Amino acid sequence: MTQYFEANPTTPSDRRVIPYRMNGINFEFSTDSSVFSRKEVDFGTNLLIDTMVKDIKSRGPKAERFLDLGCGVGIVGVVMKSCFMAFDVTGVDVNTRAVALARENAADNGVNCKFISSDILSGVKDEHFDIIATNPPVRAGKKTVFDFYEQSFEALNPGGYIYVVLQRKQGAPSTMDKLTELFGNCETLSIDGGYRVMRSRKE
Repeated sequence: MTQYFEANPTTPSDRRVIPYRMNGINFEFSTDSSVFSRKEVDFGTNLLIDTMVKDIKSRGPKAERFLDLGCGVGIVGVVMKSCFMAFDVTGVDVNTRAVALARENAADNGVNCKFISSDILSGVKDEHFDIIATNPPVRAGKKTVFDFYEQSFEALNPGGYIYVVLQRKQGAPSTMDKLTELFGNCETLSIDGGYRVMRSRKE
């Protein structure tokens, strides 16, 4: 069976629509076989979105460039654009089936986001962002996950933030160490259900 982190899924299509609600807004997302969390918005992604919305509101949102890294079907990017309409939202994923769905989901939920097929940040290598958010593909291996962080550091503008959600058993402690090594700081903003949302700031 094709994994969600492979570029060109060959698994037969089996589409469905999943509902979601965040920040008082109702969403519907189309999913399919061989994409991440196809049956529902997974717990970690929900915690990541909820934590980011609260944190960004506390700072005072402004027009910022937001990157949904490993966007899957575009849930994080679409929700963040809906919550913060001044954001310029881009999403990238290696999975071409997921990216096609992300584009559909942006249109179906009435927001303007850009979703690109990309091996990590290769497809946006000349672009820079103020916020990067990721629920990294732990099944793809530690090297890939750490490549996510290293490329994010290079792509962030000074003063920019990266948000990462992971379970402790998936490697949250080693992620904290890696983010601290790269950024010089890493805070845990929330912990729930074995997941933690971490944030680092590029000084």
